[in-house]
Amino acid sequence: MPRVSRDVFAFLAELRRHNNREWFNENKDRYLAEVRDPMLALIASLAPGLARISRHLSVDPRPSGGSLMRIYRDTRFSRDKTPYKTNVGIHFGLKAPRDFEAPGYYLHLEPGSVFMGAGLWHPGADALRAIREAIVKDPGGWQQARRPGLSHDEVTLKRPPRGFDPDHPLIEDLKRLSFTTGTEFSERQAFAPDFPARFVAASRRATPLMRFLARALGLAF
Repeated sequence: MPRVSRDVFAFLAELRRHNNREWFNENKDRYLAEVRDPMLALIASLAPGLARISRHLSVDPRPSGGSLMRIYRDTRFSRDKTPYKTNVGIHFGLKAPRDFEAPGYYLHLEPGSVFMGAGLWHPGADALRAIREAIVKDPGGWQQARRPGLSHDEVTLKRPPRGFDPDHPLIEDLKRLSFTTGTEFSERQAFAPDFPARFVAASRRATPLMRFLARALGLAF
């Protein structure tokens, strides 16, 4: 059974200390053998468990354009010009039309930080309004969907969004700019043989939120 190796974290820790193209090019074979290929195998192993949550999730183990996010940073609009990410990011989004914002599950692996995320982070204006309107239309359904607990470290609006009742009992949720939940893991848990099952179980607990967001955006779940 594919698993998260300590080699993944060792490589990322070294990359953090040597975040430049020269070092990465010299160690690219290590990246492929110790990080990319094992993570692609992990993605493939998660497919059956995630399919039992929703057959509409995209679980794609291709090395390019699939669930494994690129290690190369987009530095065009960032003050931080370091060229590489020092974490592994894996995304399992709901299948949707091209360029459509869709909720999904996310696995983050980094020395000192391992977590599962679920939901929709910083959606655009149209998706944001659709979710807010769905909350107003079905407040009971939303309260059930958010029951596992939403992330509290997200930036929110200081004032109620335009067009929504400032006295609405769920106004604090309507002011949100992201709708996410998550589960943190220790590195020891990440290295354990049962980590894929733990990740799927954590994802399953976020099903109510994912289903609500999918419905709000007109997507199948």
